[in-house]
Amino acid sequence: MTRLAKFVLVCLLSGCASQVFAASLFEDNFPLELELTGPLWSLMESKEESSEWPFRLGTDGFELDIQIKARGKSRLRICEFPPLKITFKNTDTAGTLFAGQEKLKLVTRCKKTERAGIDVLEEYAAYRIFSLLSDVSHRVRLVHMTYNDTDGRLNKTYSDSYAFLIEPLDQLVSRVNGSLSGLNAVSLGQINENQAALVYVFQYLIANTDWSFVSPDDDEVCCHNIELIKIGPKQFPVPYDFDLAGMVNASYARPDPSLKIRNVSIRKYRGFCTDTEILRNALISISAKEAEVMNIIANLPALSDQEKSKQSDYLGKFFRQADAQEALISSFERSCHP
Repeated sequence: MTRLAKFVLVCLLSGCASQVFAASLFEDNFPLELELTGPLWSLMESKEESSEWPFRLGTDGFELDIQIKARGKSRLRICEFPPLKITFKNTDTAGTLFAGQEKLKLVTRCKKTERAGIDVLEEYAAYRIFSLLSDVSHRVRLVHMTYNDTDGRLNKTYSDSYAFLIEPLDQLVSRVNGSLSGLNAVSLGQINENQAALVYVFQYLIANTDWSFVSPDDDEVCCHNIELIKIGPKQFPVPYDFDLAGMVNASYARPDPSLKIRNVSIRKYRGFCTDTEILRNALISISAKEAEVMNIIANLPALSDQEKSKQSDYLGKFFRQADAQEALISSFERSCHP
């Protein structure tokens, strides 16, 4: 009997089944087969109104009544098929894989191009890579979606697509015995240096510059594409939203002009200056995961061997840089934010 199965059995006997199923949704990495039925065309047409629409979610012989709305900021504007928020409102999920869930974010195929189908898989891989580095991270679950549009107008390209679910923030916080900070600003002295260093080097690995410890003008809570989770006396930064990373290189991705890089695939270190040994330990930790990182890429479904090779080569360039450890650390320290 596996450790998870034993845990499930104990919890079933002690009345904590909903928490177990909520956790188990993100315990496995094999893709879920899901079928979503409802007025998809109507939802897409009214996406900026943030309306909720009734849908049916089916898998493994059962169906659930759910509510769905379009979500996101830039992707809500850019995507033909926007990311979705699933709400299990007044739905009996007991005994299903979705037991204990209330709201789930679904990252979808943004456009009908073949490249957009690859993008969603590569962004999923970016989340998986950071989860290799730290437990204080969003877990994700890949899903193979069949979309049934009751309006009868959805482009057939979308009807059979990959997407992924993101572990809800409250579940992440509970799993790591933390609390959500809700800070509108943060100082470097408040941040756990080891987690921060992992974030800095990870963002460089995937060539993501779309993040900051400063809140955007339209946000009241810190930070930009970073969640802050308080564990003990320190704030742990958790990165998310990687569609503008060079690893994904979405067709709409453009670097901030102030960064003075030609395109998002060019790596630029944006970490804050920190203790050299802490930075070195972060680099060593990430370098030690090279085989596991490459395994994530190798096992992505629906990606051609050519695409997998291209992605492996791109990430491999970082690991070859990391072989010259002192030189890479020196370059980080020359460009770090004071």
